Formats: sequence, structure tokens, C-alpha cells
Amino acid sequence: MKPVAIMGAMQEELAGLKQALQGLHTVKLGSRQVTTGTWHGHPVVLALSHIGKVAAATTATALIERFDVTEVIFTGVAGGLAPGVNVGDMVVATEFLQHDMDASPLFPPMEVPLYGRAHFPTDVRLTQSLTKAAQDILKNPGQWLDLDVLHELHVQSPKVHAGLVVSGDRFVSTSGESKALQQRLPKALAVEMEGAAVAQVCFDYGVPFAAVRTVSDRADDSATHDFARFIHEVAGRYSLALIGTWLGQR
Repeated sequence: MKPVAIMGAMQEELAGLKQALQGLHTVKLGSRQVTTGTWHGHPVVLALSHIGKVAAATTATALIERFDVTEVIFTGVAGGLAPGVNVGDMVVATEFLQHDMDASPLFPPMEVPLYGRAHFPTDVRLTQSLTKAAQDILKNPGQWLDLDVLHELHVQSPKVHAGLVVSGDRFVSTSGESKALQQRLPKALAVEMEGAAVAQVCFDYGVPFAAVRTVSDRADDSATHDFARFIHEVAGRYSLALIGTWLGQR
């Protein structure tokens, strides 16, 4: 049975997942250390991509080439953009776009040169199954997280959203930047730094791809407040619950 690849940009997002794997084995790919194992009877390749589009694309390519993975899943955090996409919510991407891609006037702004497109869709089947897993988790978030922590971090009635997620090689952390992105891309639910690159790689290889991001901030002037604590105590546990639930439902 071929493995599924699980990727994340930060160690804290993947720590719980690594502990859940059985039969761990570490493989070195360039500067990356990749962990293989099984979970709910499914072979899994777990990889820390590092932060940014180039790092994510390099990692995704290596996983596809070396392990012949059947699917790629990206999990981690993002900044909320659209109204109502709040801290503690989960965003399931249906498509990705690089908000900082601009080869104009040779090509339209945000269109990836020679692809004839700016948007890269995620796999419909994978996205639907991950959406269901996310919804199941948030029916009772206290099963996975300390409710006192959620209260302290101002997480209230977390929800699941599905739609456009945008990526760029910049951590959006000012209200001015956030508002500018919202005006330019009003359909964008969230912003992060890796997903669109992985979506493009998977498009090239014909490998199904999906991504779920936990909203850690509103991509504004408060974006760095409690960021490290949120990743450790909320987002990392969301990722563990999400992937475990998803694999268990397959």
C-alpha cells in the first residue's frame, strides 16, 4: 500500500502526529528528515516542510519522487482574512492562489507564468473527507483541547470554513496589509505561506492534494500575540485530532 504524505511548516504543528505514528523510521532527504510509520493501519510519511513557498515545494517534490505518495495533506496555521473567519476556526482549502505572484505585463497579475491560471484547486474527494473530519472535531472541541485555554485565547464557538486560501512569502501581520489583501481578493478566507506552492507541485504530478489550516490570528496588528502558545496548545492538537479522525474514517 502506498503512503499518504502529511506536511506541516513548523515542528509544533507536527509533534503530536509524530508521536501517534507506529513503527517509526527516519529517512534523510537533503536537509529534511522525513518520518515514516503507520496510523490506523495506513502507511504515512510525515514531513516538516519549513516555512515559505520554495521550502514547501521542494519538500512536496521530494516526497512524491521518493515515496510515490498517493495523496498530500498540508496541516498547520493561517491568518484569517474574510469576515467571520475567527481565531480557532478551521479553514479547508478548495483552491489556492499566490497573492504575491506578479509577472505583469507579460502575464496577468497573480497568474502563474506558462500555466494559464492563477488558481490551483484541491482534490474534491480529499477536501470533502477532511471537511467532515474537521466538522466532527469541532462538534466537541473540549474532547481535544483544554476549554480554559480556548477561553484565554478568545476562541469562541469555532467553525469550519471552505474556500479560497492565498499564499505568499510574507507573514501578513499588519491591519494595513490584511485590509489590502481583503480588498484585492475578497473571496480569500485565509492567508499563509506554503499551500499554493504545494498545490502547484501536486498539479504538476497529478497527485491529489488537500489542506486544512487552523486560524491562529486575523493577519493584523495582533498577529503575533500568543502565537507560539496558540500553535502549541491549540493548532498542534487540532492537527493531531484532524488527521487521526480522517485516517480513522477511511
